[in-house]
Amino acid sequence: MTRTTPRRLTRGLTLAASGLAVLALAACSSGDPLDAGSADETPLSPSGETAATGDASGQTVVVGSQDYYSNEIVAEIYAQALEQAGWTVERQFRIGQREAYIPAIENGEVQVFPEYTGNLLQYFDPDTTATKAADVEAALAGVLPDGLAVLDPSPATDQDSYNVTSAFAQEHSLTSIADLAGVDVPLILGGQPELAERPYGPTGLESVYGVTVQFSPTGDTTVDELVAGSVNIANVYSADPRIASEDLVTLEDPEGLFLASNVVPLVQADLADALGEVLNPVSAALTPEGLVALNVESVDQQRSAADIAADWLSANGFAG
Repeated sequence: MTRTTPRRLTRGLTLAASGLAVLALAACSSGDPLDAGSADETPLSPSGETAATGDASGQTVVVGSQDYYSNEIVAEIYAQALEQAGWTVERQFRIGQREAYIPAIENGEVQVFPEYTGNLLQYFDPDTTATKAADVEAALAGVLPDGLAVLDPSPATDQDSYNVTSAFAQEHSLTSIADLAGVDVPLILGGQPELAERPYGPTGLESVYGVTVQFSPTGDTTVDELVAGSVNIANVYSADPRIASEDLVTLEDPEGLFLASNVVPLVQADLADALGEVLNPVSAALTPEGLVALNVESVDQQRSAADIAADWLSANGFAG
């Protein structure tokens, strides 16, 4: 499939050496992005009383993000929401991939990180067969290492999806992938060349939904080809800003053809109760369409993550 903007580094890349180099940097404000501060600023866990009430009482928490604009926006939303609730927040953004930041969370250097349920599950359990959101969430809870926890997942996702133009959806009454089985014109699926062999590619469409397609390897021009009409179905990440800017329709996936990857806060387990009181309502308010809109502001309007986050929090009733 294709992205017209930088692909998230956690998908399909193995940069363990880079991650280790990041961890080895000397602690300084412009050095190691995983550094939690000087010795006298070590993040503190709220006491049992604090965790029960959700009152931060000036405690410090470090919020990290991947080296990916969309993930940084969500991290900034978390950070500002926590600040409004009384936490002292240190930002360690653009860290990179899981090989770098998972150990940092386990070691207590980072306490909060925006993650994606399906991708995180596959990181800890590469052989998982769970794909539907509820199954992924349940499986993830069983494989997280001691000391780590996830809060409530958001409805927003950043995962593989099938999209059509709004005109095509209206013409054929499409809302779900299953609806494609009733389309009376030839279906041409566009995506990265490797989609041909993916379990959610042409074979998966036929076996799971009874939908037969011709595959066209469109590479990085997938969305352009969809808009131009060269293909009528496109494999696009569900948070891609072009879904909004090109007025595309993301088809629902009731049978779990794709691995569900809902946005979710990954946190240190001993802070889960206190952090959840602040972040669970935030996650509940972040919709799939809302995440796409945030990414449009970043990519098309070139706004900063801090400004985007502040406006989103205000618009959704979280302003202090």
